[in-house]
Amino acid sequence: MNIPFLDNWRKRHDDTREPGLASADPEGVAELLAECELLRVRAGQRGLELDDSPASLAALDQLPPRWRDDPEELPWLGNDAGLYLGTVLVRNVPGAVWSIWPSGRPVVRLPSGREIDVVEAGLDWAMAGSPELSQVYSESAEG
Repeated sequence: MNIPFLDNWRKRHDDTREPGLASADPEGVAELLAECELLRVRAGQRGLELDDSPASLAALDQLPPRWRDDPEELPWLGNDAGLYLGTVLVRNVPGAVWSIWPSGRPVVRLPSGREIDVVEAGLDWAMAGSPELSQVYSESAEG
């Protein structure tokens, strides 16, 4: 689709994404982003151990969304869910890596160059249950 103002915006902003910290110390960044402490604690309280596998995403999708009862915890849990989704992608999809946007938001860059805003996906999942984390993983892993 040809949208002139969008093409102009892309030209101005494509070169603003610098590799930064994620490429300087990718293992350190990956470990930091993989912590997802709140999500791991809440899942553990429900008997689910998160092992960074795609199957664990499907298991998370099946949990009753009791976190929605706590509006203060909801965005934190959604953020952790997104980081966990990103961790599963980076650890299981060959060539997938963490990238940090200039805004500081972590995303996963796939070998195709496509970037997945995993935090947004995690927040959507936590707040509405859709899209499911396993679905985002499957669609990302295919491409």
